[in-house]
Amino acid sequence: MRSRTLTLLVTSALTVSVTACGSSSDDDATATGAPGAAVTGSSATAASTTAEAATTTTAAAPRAASGTLKLAKVGSFDQPIYVTGAPGDTRRLFVVEQTGRILVVRGGKTVASPFLDIRSRVTAGGEQGLLSVAFAPDYAKSGRFYVYYTDKSQEQRVVEYRRASADRADSGSARLVLKMADPESNHNGGLLKFGPDKLLYIGTGDGGGAGDQHGSRGNAQDLTSPLGKLLRIDPKKSGSRAYRIPADNPFAKRGGGVRKEIYSYGLRNPWRYSFDRSSGALVIGDVGQNEIEEIDYVAKGKGNGANFGWRPFEGKARFKDGESAPGAVPPVLELQHRDGNCSVTGGYVVRDTALPTSIRGKYVYGDFCKGELRAATLSPTAATGDAKLPLPKVQSLSSFGEDTKGRVYVVSLGGTVSRITTG
Repeated sequence: MRSRTLTLLVTSALTVSVTACGSSSDDDATATGAPGAAVTGSSATAASTTAEAATTTTAAAPRAASGTLKLAKVGSFDQPIYVTGAPGDTRRLFVVEQTGRILVVRGGKTVASPFLDIRSRVTAGGEQGLLSVAFAPDYAKSGRFYVYYTDKSQEQRVVEYRRASADRADSGSARLVLKMADPESNHNGGLLKFGPDKLLYIGTGDGGGAGDQHGSRGNAQDLTSPLGKLLRIDPKKSGSRAYRIPADNPFAKRGGGVRKEIYSYGLRNPWRYSFDRSSGALVIGDVGQNEIEEIDYVAKGKGNGANFGWRPFEGKARFKDGESAPGAVPPVLELQHRDGNCSVTGGYVVRDTALPTSIRGKYVYGDFCKGELRAATLSPTAATGDAKLPLPKVQSLSSFGEDTKGRVYVVSLGGTVSRITTG
């Protein structure tokens, strides 16, 4: 998440003002009452790729949006680092704590017992820890979900679990999908997401240190390394194989030790990325090195084989002379460190019909250090209208999240999860 020597240790609590949601309906989960590594895990190329599903979400008829934007408090947690919903469940939010727990918010209240507690298995601190959860598209039926965490040996793991009940996971159902050795304690990536094609995407950092220093030209441009990449797999077990390789992955038929899991490469630390729930576009917030944070944007499906340029380039600027990045896709938006930025926190294209038209369709994002919440209109070639939102700063802005209704959340590592709303 963070870059260089900055860490994710909490230094102070969230200080912005937030407005409590007014609803107390059980239907409203957000209302509140008051890496130079080898991948372990067998894989095989799938005979066919899962057909892409439509990405447009059918929403209830929009109500008139009025008033100014507000941050509505969902709850307070211990180092929250991610929040999301589960397919087929509109009543619950799932909040990930870096220390190793996932908590459920239901009916405006946090359920007392954690959904999952794997603190005994997790190395937490700095950029390590339990970093995300992703629920399978068929979660309502299968109960499958996946977590990404740093284990006690400092390796990054993707593990499958099963639901025991709506509010509780089966802690004994753990199945290792893959693990990656990580040469440093930073640049761990960590975000899992199911894409519009119903496949699992895995963001990985470049292995850490500074300047992608491992290997002859770093990991991000090295197709034999899983680090500095966006990986894509079908995580369902297939016989003795822990997961399958989609047949249309860009390097699925390549030999020579090339990682067939790779979907996109040339990334430094894609801490938070998202898919536009309407268009299917892929948007990546890639944490920079010395001067530049970047937002990358590609239309639906165009991330397949995309090279985002690191380490030859930091943003659009040359970083490493004499190195090439074939077909590098330039960022559509850059944040300069001289302006107070240090570590971009990627967000979401807003599709919440309850919000004003002035923000709908725009990409909301921020920076861990600067704390401003900003929005811009993105296209494959440019970002326009980039501006600060009329919302208070969020200290230690660790993540954004989106629920099953398309509502967008803001997460402070200092402890607070809030929803963007009006009032």
